[in-house]
Amino acid sequence: MSSPPRKKQRSSLPNSPKEKNVEEESLWEQRFDELCAFKAQNGHCNVSALDAHTNSLGEWVMKQRASFKT
Repeated sequence: MSSPPRKKQRSSLPNSPKEKNVEEESLWEQRFDELCAFKAQNGHCNVSALDAHTNSLGEWVMKQRASFKT
């Protein structure tokens, strides 16, 4: 007796480097757009990482500044 066909499962392997770069660029552009909107509303890019409303954007800005320095 043969077993029923198995459903094709999505691979648990990481995406290829090319796919990963595309995803990272898309996320980076999304955050940059958020920063531009923040600047348009507030007149500056000093996003607080302590403010609950801007927490993740503030952390992203800190990481961008830190990686620019290195």
